[in-house]
Amino acid sequence: MTCFSFFFRKKAASSVTRTVELDEGILNVTVYTYKELQIAAENFSEKNKIGQGGFGSVYKGTLKNGTLAAIKVLSAESRQGSQEFLTEIEVIANIEHDNLVKLYGCCAEGNHRILVYGYLENNSLAQTLLGGGHSSIQFSWSARCKICVGVARGLAFLHEEVRPHIIHRDIKASNILLDKDLSPKISDFGLAKFIAPNLTHVSTRVAGTA
Repeated sequence: MTCFSFFFRKKAASSVTRTVELDEGILNVTVYTYKELQIAAENFSEKNKIGQGGFGSVYKGTLKNGTLAAIKVLSAESRQGSQEFLTEIEVIANIEHDNLVKLYGCCAEGNHRILVYGYLENNSLAQTLLGGGHSSIQFSWSARCKICVGVARGLAFLHEEVRPHIIHRDIKASNILLDKDLSPKISDFGLAKFIAPNLTHVSTRVAGTA
């Protein structure tokens, strides 16, 4: 059993330590040190920042082996708490599909909670297609169909092929990332749920935000 310690800073000056546990059989990812990721993202410089939201910031970085990565640094005020952080690792660590993001590893050192993914060149569907003209990408109808079919394939894989089945519960444009060929990758599994394979019908509320 692997234990991660998190420090959550209250509004007062004191901080609280919480320890959460993760089954090592599920943790099929690299555990990075904060220093490694700080170097990879050039001290989390503004020039390396490729995204920002209520969860924190995402930085482009180069890992020690030369691999480009998207480094998601969760802020202390993030809506994604320790349970969602661990859920994301548990859900995505041991599964692979062309239409799901690839999780390389994580960091849970001190009060730092960081997830490390494969870098995707064209950011999210929300920014490229719905971003109000900030993207130069031209979406043909064939590209749009390719994205729709890819997302459907990723969801079908989660719902039908993975054991236990997985319900994402937060599908939206900002959670669909695009690679250099505009192939979609479903991301952000912090609100996902595992479903027993013997169940034929599942009712669950949409847990995410718009």
